[in-house]
Amino acid sequence: MTYTLTQKHPARRAFITGGGGGLGRALAVELAKDGWTVGITDINDTGLQESRALIEQAGGKALTYRFDVANRYEYEKSFSDFIAQAGGIDLLINNAGVGDGGLFGEYKLEHWEWITGINQMAVIYGTHFAVPHMKNQRSGHIISVASAAGIANMPNMSMYNVTKAAVISLMESIYAELWPYNVQVSVVCPTFFRSNIMQHHKGNEDAAKIGQTIIQRARFSPEDVARYILTQAGKNEFYILHPFQARFVFHLKRFMPEFFLRYKAKQFSKKDWVQKALSRRY
Repeated sequence: MTYTLTQKHPARRAFITGGGGGLGRALAVELAKDGWTVGITDINDTGLQESRALIEQAGGKALTYRFDVANRYEYEKSFSDFIAQAGGIDLLINNAGVGDGGLFGEYKLEHWEWITGINQMAVIYGTHFAVPHMKNQRSGHIISVASAAGIANMPNMSMYNVTKAAVISLMESIYAELWPYNVQVSVVCPTFFRSNIMQHHKGNEDAAKIGQTIIQRARFSPEDVARYILTQAGKNEFYILHPFQARFVFHLKRFMPEFFLRYKAKQFSKKDWVQKALSRRY
């Protein structure tokens, strides 16, 4: 299939953070099938090289950048190199992210700084570097991967919720600013899908195990989510909510916020809330 995004941006130049595996790799490979030049970043060089091979095998061109997205100086250097080699940028996908869990007050402040740097500041950096180019071109699309957790703000994961809520807020803020320049913006708010997002966790071990177990049992793969994101972004959809649970939570929180908060509190106070969470399919 040819994505509508490809038809809209014939130069086909994309920059994707966290492209060494998971959702970032899946997005890169899908775009490669349409012949895109894809810049991918990751801290894992082995993952980057594996993604490069898959991108080229799918028919795309890969440019790889190994650095920590929380380091804005390294980010700017790599982004500038991509612009120079690709001649511009049509699609930025702020995908890199980490997951963690634990109770507020017990989660160390240095760990807050770590997760904020990756999940929040890296999105700000990438968007900051991309916007001037897209404004000048009067075209482009920015997709930021947040989470339904940024809407629902479930207990025992405040550090993750806060960073993803910030991403949603940033995308909402710049939507109107970029509209006159024909630059589109989308924010992705999925529930759980299979990934390794918890692999670098620093918080409570039990909370991380719960999160990873739920993720491993999720019914959707990164490829499923990648195809949905690119399809919906091609329709200029701003809130990309996937699957049904994400859409349900979005509307429940919007129309019944007090009920939602009280329901969460009551469920969290029950001793069997962990078992119930683990028994659900997402």
